[in-house]
Amino acid sequence: MKLSTLLKWVTGGCEALLAIPFIGGLFVVGSGWNALLFMFVAHLITLIFAVRDKRTYAGSVLGLITSALGWIPVLGWILHSVTAIFLLIDAGRSTALDKKA
Repeated sequence: MKLSTLLKWVTGGCEALLAIPFIGGLFVVGSGWNALLFMFVAHLITLIFAVRDKRTYAGSVLGLITSALGWIPVLGWILHSVTAIFLLIDAGRSTALDKKA
């Protein structure tokens, strides 16, 4: 499994956790919004590896946007949900490609 694929699974799972209503928001606020900074860096690293591995990276770009706007109530929840779906679908496709190679 390529590192970009693993990172997509990890960032997608983290986004899914942040998308849980109230719990995700409490975690973000409780961390002093550092969770969003951490996710921004994680998405940036995932993007770099996805480009290097010549894999799709739309989910990582969406994750960067989500991390920048995730502090806005309701919008953050929607963005975290959509980003999680994009990344987990992308991770599944990347896993299938990794198995073929």
